[in-house]
Amino acid sequence: MRKVDIQQQRTTFDEKHFKIQEATLRFEKFNGQMSEPVQRLVFERGDSAAALLFNRDTQKVILINQFRYPTYEKGPGWLTEVVAGSINENEQPEACIRREIHEEIGYQVHDLTYIATFYVSPGGSSERIILYYAEVGNADQVAVGGGAAGEHEDIEQVELSLNELWSLLEQGKINDAKTLIAVQWLQRKQ
Repeated sequence: MRKVDIQQQRTTFDEKHFKIQEATLRFEKFNGQMSEPVQRLVFERGDSAAALLFNRDTQKVILINQFRYPTYEKGPGWLTEVVAGSINENEQPEACIRREIHEEIGYQVHDLTYIATFYVSPGGSSERIILYYAEVGNADQVAVGGGAAGEHEDIEQVELSLNELWSLLEQGKINDAKTLIAVQWLQRKQ
């Protein structure tokens, strides 16, 4: 592993699950020399877990639709995406996604298949998403879903046949990276 020399590091913003850290550092270049000191910012919001669900009884993929303020100015505002949520401190990714699936769409999940772990935007954020796939049946729906009231979530459940899902993918109507990765994984698996 190449060397990194952190010369100074400080938190410049820390509020509501978001932190911005500033660092002055040097890193080993590909030629073996250390770089000049550079400043870098990192947006820290913790890691998340996400899952693509497939209902074997209906033969449909279960996604959610919800308002995402950061996408409002440049896009639709409402995104259709896989179930996801932030991993709490000392929580395992599997426990997180089981909790989120129950809160957002009301299903209990038995088996999770790991798909991938990836960085969302490594040029500025340390967030990783741990992505899973799960199959459920109608009997696994044990609650209404709709999101956590304390988080002011308003979540609509969306069920799509595989042909409808592939059509959305081909039309470029899936705008969320974690959902794109999950859907392309599922398409390759079919």
